[in-house]
Amino acid sequence: MNCIIIDDEETARAIIKQMCSLADGLTVLEEFPNAIQAMKYLNQNEVDLIFLDIHMPDFTGFDFIQSLKNPPKIILTTSDSKFAIDAFEYDCIIDYLVKPVLPARFEKAVLKARKTELKQEVVIDSEPKEQTTSDNDLYVNIDRRLIKIDIPSIYLIEAKGDYINIKTQTKNYTVHSTLKKIEEKLPADLFLKVHRSYIINVDEIVDIEDNSVLIKKYVVPVSRSNRPELMNRLNLL
Repeated sequence: MNCIIIDDEETARAIIKQMCSLADGLTVLEEFPNAIQAMKYLNQNEVDLIFLDIHMPDFTGFDFIQSLKNPPKIILTTSDSKFAIDAFEYDCIIDYLVKPVLPARFEKAVLKARKTELKQEVVIDSEPKEQTTSDNDLYVNIDRRLIKIDIPSIYLIEAKGDYINIKTQTKNYTVHSTLKKIEEKLPADLFLKVHRSYIINVDEIVDIEDNSVLIKKYVVPVSRSNRPELMNRLNLL
């Protein structure tokens, strides 16, 4: 993977660059002391991954992300852990490293960036046929075969870039589609979009705390705009 480093601290850039040099298959193309220079570079070059500091003068890491039309994978690097929740709002952010970054934690983040196939998931490389539903069934195109998924068995759907991860009781699937498309195929009385990147099966909610819900072992963020609808759907005592 080709990557760039954006951090206003020279020492921080040097540390990340050194860690990148020790990681297999990771090449640092450039490093930048501010987001403006990086934006000019990205206007003419493509990269697979960005190591991005949050706190920078004039133009923060989040400002930088919002300025990109099609951002690549991004690993945030910061000395402040309080922005972890905000990072959930961006599909391109795949990990959040708190300085000082430990080598083992860095390796874990890079591995997550490399991972294109999750355990028990099938990644679709070509454009699938349109998904169709019939009663409690959802059909997805996998390797030119229509695979039937029992809709009630779905407990979580997560958007990741151009793909969606459909998590079921027995198997998980990665499909080249959008959250909006699959939302139209699901029964509204059973499923709810709680965040721009997540649809949950309301019956699978374990508990709710602040701006998140627990679905099995997954902590799913709930956006402020979707929280009222979620609360209306609950059978509150």
